[in-house]
Amino acid sequence: MIPKEVLQKVRRIEIKTKRVVDSILSGSYHSAFKGKGMEFAEVRGYVEGDDIRHIDWNVTARIGEPFVKKHQEERELTVMLMVDASASGSFGTVNKFKGETGVELCALLAFSAIKNNDRVGLIIFTDEIELYIPPKKGKNHVLYVIRELLYFKPKGKKTDVAAALRFLNGVQTRRAVVFLVSDFFTGQFDAALRISAKRHDLIAVTINDPRESTFPDVGLVELEDAEHGGTILVDSGSREFRDLYKKKMLAKWDELSTLFRRQGVDEICVSTETEYVEPLVKFFKKRERMLSR
Repeated sequence: MIPKEVLQKVRRIEIKTKRVVDSILSGSYHSAFKGKGMEFAEVRGYVEGDDIRHIDWNVTARIGEPFVKKHQEERELTVMLMVDASASGSFGTVNKFKGETGVELCALLAFSAIKNNDRVGLIIFTDEIELYIPPKKGKNHVLYVIRELLYFKPKGKKTDVAAALRFLNGVQTRRAVVFLVSDFFTGQFDAALRISAKRHDLIAVTINDPRESTFPDVGLVELEDAEHGGTILVDSGSREFRDLYKKKMLAKWDELSTLFRRQGVDEICVSTETEYVEPLVKFFKKRERMLSR
């Protein structure tokens, strides 16, 4: 049985995210993604200026006067949320853990999707596939997705993005909008990323915490690798250590962004230090401008 506090948190997230969707994100989300193509809408009488290629010759012959087929954009999309639930998601030093930020962000995306009558699915992964919820429509389904994001207890501690992307390609054969939510503390996944980016509209959502790049001066510290285990004793009072640490972390994030650009994958950078709504709005508006060209 799901604990009462989890259900209460689901309700709080629902209220918060729906308010944001209704007031800020709805129109931006709708404009940011193309549908799968054009679908038939109606047949109507021909008027001057209509493209003769759209004449419905069967109806024209039956009625005895020209009729044309009208089409509209097929808006229905499949949105897949791929969420990294590895141990590094429990890191957080400012306002919340990275995992909490990921859950709230996914809730925002899910409610944006159902407001536009899109299907929503979920993949929770570590170094294995922990949970797969096939895409469906409706508010109850989205609440189920959010509940699992909050309540599900993964078995794995490490991250394997490549394996998760291979699983995605196996279960989602039709093109989907895929939000890959992770801090990307993982091994190589270039090849899997390239294949998935060709099949889907893949968006990387990078969640980081400010202290991951700025180490505090607190003297001797025993550091534990959240994903791979093991500890090491370091002197955080050493300016040389702190500078080297920051340099390596910034270089890692730069390399990650370069990889995404090279593979044609858009990236949304979210920090536990700030609200995640603004980066999403900026991304949707950027997409909207690109599609309107």
